[in-house]
Amino acid sequence: MAYQHKLAEKLTILNERGRGVLIRINYIKKTCSDPKLRPSCLTEKSMESAVKYINKKFPNIDFRGNNQNLNNIQKEKSEVLKTLTSFYHTFIDVMEFRDHVYELLNTIDACQCFFNITVNYEFTKSYLDLIVTYTSVILMLSRIDDKKVLVGMYNCAHEMSNGASDPAYPRLGHMLLEYEPPWKKLTEEFGPHTKAVTEALLSLQYLFPRRNLSAEQWRSAQLLSLLSSAATMLNPAHNETMLCEYLPMEVMERWIIIGFLLCYGSLSTNLPSLELWKSALKSSLCITLIRDEVLLVHKVSEDFFDGLKGHSKRTADIKECREYAVANSGQIHRERRNFLRSAVKELVNILSDEPGLLGPKALFVFMALSFSRDEVCWLVRHSEHVLKTKTPEDYVDTHIAELLFCMESLRALLRRHTPVLQRYHLQYLAQFDALALNDIVQSLFVCPEEESILMSSFVSTLSSMTLKQVDNGEEFDLRGLRLDWFRLQSYASVAKAPMNLRECPQLAHLMNMIVFHTCMMDGIDGLIQETSDLSIFCFYPRVFEKMFSQSSDELQMLRYLISFPLLCSHFSKCTHSMCPEELPLLEKKSLHFCTSFLEEIAKQTSNIAMEICAEQRNLSDKLLPKHCAQTISKARNKQQKKQAAKRGELQHEKPGAESQRKDRAVVTNMDKLHLTLTELCFTFNYSSHFTVWEHVVIPAEYLLTQLETRLSKTIIRMANYNQTTKEISRPSELLASIRAYVESLHTLSSYINVDVTRLVKNVLLQQTQPLDSLGEQTITTLYTNWYLEGLLRQASNGTITHSPTMRAFMSQPSENEQSFSAQEYSDICELQALSELIGSYGMKFLGENLMWHITSQVNELKKLVIENMDVLVQMRSKFDRPEEMAALRKRLPAGENVLKRMTIIGVILSFRAMTQDTLRDVLHKHCPYLAGPIECLRDFVTPDTDIKVTLSVFELASAAGIPCDIDPALVSALNNMRTQNSSLDEEYKLACLLLVYIAVSLPVLAFDPGSFYSRQFGGHTNNIHCIAVAVNQLAAAMLTTLNKNIEEQLKEFLLIASSTLLQLGQNVEGLESKNRDSIYLLLHLIVEESPFLTLDMLESCFPYVLLRNSYRDVYQTVPITLG
Repeated sequence: MAYQHKLAEKLTILNERGRGVLIRINYIKKTCSDPKLRPSCLTEKSMESAVKYINKKFPNIDFRGNNQNLNNIQKEKSEVLKTLTSFYHTFIDVMEFRDHVYELLNTIDACQCFFNITVNYEFTKSYLDLIVTYTSVILMLSRIDDKKVLVGMYNCAHEMSNGASDPAYPRLGHMLLEYEPPWKKLTEEFGPHTKAVTEALLSLQYLFPRRNLSAEQWRSAQLLSLLSSAATMLNPAHNETMLCEYLPMEVMERWIIIGFLLCYGSLSTNLPSLELWKSALKSSLCITLIRDEVLLVHKVSEDFFDGLKGHSKRTADIKECREYAVANSGQIHRERRNFLRSAVKELVNILSDEPGLLGPKALFVFMALSFSRDEVCWLVRHSEHVLKTKTPEDYVDTHIAELLFCMESLRALLRRHTPVLQRYHLQYLAQFDALALNDIVQSLFVCPEEESILMSSFVSTLSSMTLKQVDNGEEFDLRGLRLDWFRLQSYASVAKAPMNLRECPQLAHLMNMIVFHTCMMDGIDGLIQETSDLSIFCFYPRVFEKMFSQSSDELQMLRYLISFPLLCSHFSKCTHSMCPEELPLLEKKSLHFCTSFLEEIAKQTSNIAMEICAEQRNLSDKLLPKHCAQTISKARNKQQKKQAAKRGELQHEKPGAESQRKDRAVVTNMDKLHLTLTELCFTFNYSSHFTVWEHVVIPAEYLLTQLETRLSKTIIRMANYNQTTKEISRPSELLASIRAYVESLHTLSSYINVDVTRLVKNVLLQQTQPLDSLGEQTITTLYTNWYLEGLLRQASNGTITHSPTMRAFMSQPSENEQSFSAQEYSDICELQALSELIGSYGMKFLGENLMWHITSQVNELKKLVIENMDVLVQMRSKFDRPEEMAALRKRLPAGENVLKRMTIIGVILSFRAMTQDTLRDVLHKHCPYLAGPIECLRDFVTPDTDIKVTLSVFELASAAGIPCDIDPALVSALNNMRTQNSSLDEEYKLACLLLVYIAVSLPVLAFDPGSFYSRQFGGHTNNIHCIAVAVNQLAAAMLTTLNKNIEEQLKEFLLIASSTLLQLGQNVEGLESKNRDSIYLLLHLIVEESPFLTLDMLESCFPYVLLRNSYRDVYQTVPITLG
């Protein structure tokens, strides 16, 4: 009885098992051929003699003798067993698979089964699949060069470990030798099955030619067109061979070519067989065995028939077919791809607009996917394996991305509108198919009990389905029905079956249609996988990358580039549970492809976006104030009627002239850039996310990453920092450029849904740090270095003067021409721009670097105090005795050095105060509701407040640019200077003596010609007015770290300084002091700058009349000019 043979079940299981074995054999081949993956026991030098010996003696290897060649295997037998176990058992799996295939094929022959692809579709397809899978396994086995060594070495180690050979080894060794020339043994095996194989293949004689048509014939038949007959657009697409309509062409070619090679006798005895075989040979130059392993059909066929006597005609036929294929197949397939591009695109557009048509026209969708997949796979394998051709352009398709994109769009439509398909086909099954099937069953003359039960279950299952199941979101599972139909096919295809399907074609055609309809209920993903799987790209990396590169060069293809990353989601479907070892490798490869493609697309997009931003920045630069001088000059000359410019001089266009266009057909560079950007952004807009091997991929994030990197580099480049010449862009110009870039980047939101604000914030926030996320220098670092090394260093040397009146640093005339004008980098506008650029974080970093320079000066000052401590102690107690002070001053060297270092500190602190003021202005502008409360909090701090609380509040205020009585950054820097060995009393003594040292050294400044007070600048030309800031800030910070009274020590400083300056007026030493009045003003500045000293304190120790006279004398020497 046919029921007992379980042909359907065995075919299903063996096909699945065969696929797993084939993938494992392929994995072994790839592993052994890759030097990085090859087993260590085959690559070690110590094993070379064993490998040669096993290859030579296989399978009769003498394991027990004292063979020197196998000694190394004896030493490492456990490692050899561990390494080769999986390989050996795979070969055992091949042998067992072969035994089961033998048994099943013999059973089918004994049952005299009937095969017809249009009638018993599953049965015939499974039979032909099994034959091709088995043949592919044997052919792949023959391609493993190390199979004898792997088997022989494992068995040798097994015998050394267990004392006996593996029981399966003799049969396995014999099998490997049997298939040394694989085709000879295979043809012998299939000789008895020729009749059944030929019958199955000849059922394709009408189907294959119908599928193997030219593009012109497709076009004339209006294949896949829904618009060709608008009146029948809602009619369901069906015919008697529905399941065959989307059967892959590649599969049929494999069946025909391999099948007739195995049963070559039918080619001589059966003319339709010969014609079918020749048509398959003309279609392709190679067919796939598994993944990237192919069979060069003409070469293999010719070699096979050359070894057979009496088949010279077949050799001539093969040569004729090869010449035709070489000359025409490339062009035919190229034209098919061109047709499919337009046809599938039209199908996508119609179904996107009217997804309800997916119900009646679902067959068209799967046909389109299958046809497209056939052409893509043909191109991939021929691009890789066909190297010599007269028409290489036939194997290159620069527009392949469009076809891939259309396929992905159809797949997405099917998944998105699955409920539409289910509702339509549920009604079709319940209200038509069930009734039609019931009528046919009732009309059958002979219907055995088993078949009757199955068909009755079909009718009841279909009739019981309701729309409520779809509405409630129930999952359908009709796999049992399809498997029962497969069983019924096997029962009814046996020669002596009571009910023979050959005699019931109507039942077969209806059931095949029902199978398709049930797949629309629960097997849409399976059908999508069957008809459009392109995991072949995973195994052709060179072709994959080349196609992407070619598509990237075509403007029209840019919008379809997303199809290449999307294809990477197919790669997880090509695995098998029998080969888990390759999963990590395939996952890594898939993610590598996906990431590299998305990064390349993002890089292209960011390049275009940055080019547009650069153009906009150039236009914005034309509007900068520095470019208006020429326009003003022209206007003034015109008003004063001066001579016009000569003809030879270039006339500069005004900003905005680039927007004037006489002819819209003229395409500008900006037009091209915006068009390219539009195309590229379409790629990112297509899919917000997709999954590759359980990794969720978000394409827009790749674009944001690239834009972030490019924008960071662009900002650094626009800063124009030159380490050698110490040149850098003005902060205001850089800020204007960045604003132009940001405004231009915000237009990107109209092309693609990305958060540009987040991108800009991330980039600019990174620029406020010393290093960005890539470890590169930022504008914070560049400007910090420049202001320290370029501006403040020259200010310390006296070539640049700090001007409190101008609130800027001013360049002084000198013999050596300066590379920059100090006021252009340090006025209020520039420092406000700097604050906008680097923000509070950047200002904090700048402040920390300024404090480092201050602490280095303080360290030197402490050394000077320690060297002259005895003299300073005496001067501290005798400051009111002019004669003794004069004597002690002679013993006190380096007074100029102390004042020079204090001037440097004062310059740095003055610059810090300027930056803090501008930071405060910027914060008040951007977030007044944050800056206001911070100021109020600072005002609540009193001298009685705990010092820790005071410093915490001052640190907060300082971060907002709000001035404080004590600089918390300076306090922190001085605290870090202190060593563990220093005591508080010693530090306090040093601080007091340092103030004494400064006070007694002030008269020295009167003899410096540069100490002249400039009314224009509001300070001294040699920057000694900055000493006022230095004394107050440094004293306050040093005494705060020691928790001492600041006011007392500053009063002492004021007394000593007043006394020494009054002695300067008495001219005890008899020296001429040119700038005495300017130095008196310095004392006044110290009191004015100090939050701890008052003018009353000053007047108590220094006559105010002297200050008034000094101001009068200083201001009288400067001529007042207006205009």
